[in-house]
Amino acid sequence: MAGLYYEEIIEGAVITHDLRRTVTETDNLLFTTLTMNTQPLHLDAEFAAGSMYGQLLVNSIFTMGLTVGIPVTETTLGTTLGNLAFEEVSFPAPVFVGDTLRVETRFLSKRVSKSRPDAGIVRFEHRTFKQDGTLVCLCRRAALMARKERGAA
Repeated sequence: MAGLYYEEIIEGAVITHDLRRTVTETDNLLFTTLTMNTQPLHLDAEFAAGSMYGQLLVNSIFTMGLTVGIPVTETTLGTTLGNLAFEEVSFPAPVFVGDTLRVETRFLSKRVSKSRPDAGIVRFEHRTFKQDGTLVCLCRRAALMARKERGAA
């Protein structure tokens, strides 16, 4: 697996992920309808055209999904034991169909779990930018990460 074990994570280190994703109208439509979100800003082009955005707005939860998903291969693939918390999520700018998103991950802190000595708790900060460099999502979260040295203190 390509994910990092607890011991491999360096506090303060930043990964700029190479994987990028251009958001399509189909992405927005399917995600919005699958999650039963009936907000017309995401589904009704005529309604959205009359809004302050002037066009369809990409569902912010889809944006958050990419924000957490894009980093998986380089951070948590096969080494995370689960998310513990989403501590802070903000969307400082909108995402529209056709925007290409990229993500940077910073490791904020880490500590060995008190209840599970085979795991550690890592706090991540993910920042998502669109093609012009505009920050569109900031997400701070905590995850339970496997330790390479099971039970090591």
